[in-house]
Amino acid sequence: MTYTTNDNITLLRSHVLTDWKSADSKLLFQPPQGTNYSTNLWAPELHYIDSNWYVIFTADPNGDSPPPEVDMNCDWSCPAVHHRIYVLEGPGSDPWTATFTLKAQLNTYDQFAIDGTYFQHSTGLYHIYSCWHRQYDGWPANLCITKMSNPWAVSSNFSERQILSVPSNPWEQTPYSRSFNIRLSSNEGPEQLTNPKTGQNFIIYSAARSDNRNYCLGQLELVGDDPMNVQDWRKKNEGCVFYQNALEDAYGVGHASFTSSPDKSEDWIVYHGMRNPTNGWSARTIRAQKFTWNADGTPNFPRPGYGPYTVPSGQH
Repeated sequence: MTYTTNDNITLLRSHVLTDWKSADSKLLFQPPQGTNYSTNLWAPELHYIDSNWYVIFTADPNGDSPPPEVDMNCDWSCPAVHHRIYVLEGPGSDPWTATFTLKAQLNTYDQFAIDGTYFQHSTGLYHIYSCWHRQYDGWPANLCITKMSNPWAVSSNFSERQILSVPSNPWEQTPYSRSFNIRLSSNEGPEQLTNPKTGQNFIIYSAARSDNRNYCLGQLELVGDDPMNVQDWRKKNEGCVFYQNALEDAYGVGHASFTSSPDKSEDWIVYHGMRNPTNGWSARTIRAQKFTWNADGTPNFPRPGYGPYTVPSGQH
């Protein structure tokens, strides 16, 4: 597992999916000073594609503090205006022993880009990430998709970039159902989830503000054949599919990833949340819970909590 440390890319390794307190830790990548990717390394993800490991992550050059000459172009204050997406490559079958080097910066058309992920489909490889409509929008943050020629190169031009989702629902806005002002309304943290039995493809994404109690997960389903066609996606507008559980003091649950038990009989969601919603990002901890599937093939997520939970089937 990997997660935001802010200063570098760190890899964790645990024998048990439900216990990360005693995990091994390894520095995977330390950026040099004075580059466009030296500070605020966010949302790293580890992917195995075409027999190599790739880490896709977000970073910026200057501590996320644009000068006034840049900030004044935005309707609101726009920290993260210089954040972009980068890719590390680690050859080999074992990410723990692989040597990772910077492969490329992904083309996001010199615009704000965070929380990049890969979407693998029969028609090819795609990059889905959190984006603005324009360079200096500031907000809202949306979900964009582009086509890739390989894990480190985008083949779509700017006119081909598609916006799949915008935070138009009350539960995607911060504070909840803000009646004016779209500042901090967000769709971010997209992750591919595939139903192993039906083959249905979903994007489970994070909505609202990431350091807020209302942070939750939303759902897009690919109901057509072309991931680049907005009409081929169906958004679940009724509400979050995974959200805070105040009775268990489980707040701000978001930016999930998905895996299966060692014997492949169970599906698991790994996510972050916080017990104290007033302490923001510093209050996050790692959680893992089993989930199931509904009769229509959509994911059926549990209420978030703290367990203790039974370890995944086949894990010792």
